[in-house]
Amino acid sequence: MAQDLAEIAKQEKIAYFLISFADLFGVQRSKLVPASAIGEMQVTGAGFAGFATHLDMSPADPDMFAVPDPESLTILPWKPEVAWLAADLVMAGAPVAQAPRLVLKAQIEAAAAAGFRPKTGVEAEYFLIQPDGGAIADPADIQAKPCYDQQALMRRFDVVREICDAMATLGWGPYQNDHEDANGQFEMNWLYSDVLQTADRHCFFKYMVKTTAERHGLRATFMPKPFAHLTGNGCHLHLSFWDAKGETNLFLDEADELGLSGTAYRFLGGILAHAEGMAAITNPTVNSYKRINAPITTSGATWAPNTVTWSGNNRTHMVRVPDPGRFELRLADGATNPYLAPAVYLAAGLDGIARGTEPPKRLDIDMYAEGHEVRNVPRLPANLLDALRAFERDTVLQQTLGAPFGQAYGKLRRREWQTYAGQLTDWERAYTLDV
Repeated sequence: MAQDLAEIAKQEKIAYFLISFADLFGVQRSKLVPASAIGEMQVTGAGFAGFATHLDMSPADPDMFAVPDPESLTILPWKPEVAWLAADLVMAGAPVAQAPRLVLKAQIEAAAAAGFRPKTGVEAEYFLIQPDGGAIADPADIQAKPCYDQQALMRRFDVVREICDAMATLGWGPYQNDHEDANGQFEMNWLYSDVLQTADRHCFFKYMVKTTAERHGLRATFMPKPFAHLTGNGCHLHLSFWDAKGETNLFLDEADELGLSGTAYRFLGGILAHAEGMAAITNPTVNSYKRINAPITTSGATWAPNTVTWSGNNRTHMVRVPDPGRFELRLADGATNPYLAPAVYLAAGLDGIARGTEPPKRLDIDMYAEGHEVRNVPRLPANLLDALRAFERDTVLQQTLGAPFGQAYGKLRRREWQTYAGQLTDWERAYTLDV
């Protein structure tokens, strides 16, 4: 039975609720609802005009309602009189099929029908930059190899501690924080959980990081490649399948060399088979392809994949096996939608299991240094348009994720590409003015 939000408001002294949803571009949209009205909102939802968000709707469409999920309730540690709620979208009495959280929930149901309970963890990298976005926030952070730099980490202790303490208060189980490979870049880790809970927490984490940075006079960005010479923001997702009770890891086989079961290998086969179309969702912006197709950075490596390959504990590939019984999927970047990335991973992997798809040969090489020596290795899309075309050709992903979602997502992202392609850049004038 669902928790009574009005009763929780009284018990926890909550004055307002943020009823929130992520649109197709991952932008979080909210209504701020006083506690006196939350009882009605729990039943009917908060009203929105869908056309005003990144959803494929028109001004003529009826009201869209965001119905809050009480299980997602998150009290803001820095403002405990306010609570955040993830919501599911309804229009004209029916679920909005293109809504990202519902797309993920459909894949969770498909996994459950096959006997699987997906669990995930995310590594969401971000930069702390100046409020105007022009430079990193710490002018002393200038090392060529700044990863794990103790001095740079501790100069941002107040920000990092505030976020980490908040995660601890919320019960997420944070366990490490570090300065990442780029100047001004950070990563904060918390324990893995069921996939929907992790996705909700990922959404809230992005909001919390940005809000905390603002309170410290800074700006946080998850943009895939904000600086051409620095490593970009990845969003690595760790994934495993468990039994219905969540007690037995079905990807684990201790007799296997890498500790992977046959189910895990077939899941991996599906991920690799659908990688090109999947990239349109895991790497959803024009800027995304400046990360996965980047030249060597100041630190000496991009830490991003550019080929559809996998390996053991080797970070130069699209999929890494860091430990027995799980995968690290390294394709997605900071712009990815917290609900759509796991949804498309599940769709691809479940297809691999259903079809018995075996992965190609494991490559235990440094793909950055030796990749050019390997023949017939598929490369990831060169740009967003190529990725969208691959997604549109992938009938399995289209059917599994649903036509309403596929059509809406493709339409809006193509429109974004066309807007980008219509820009006249300084580069064009510098190099083609005299042709």
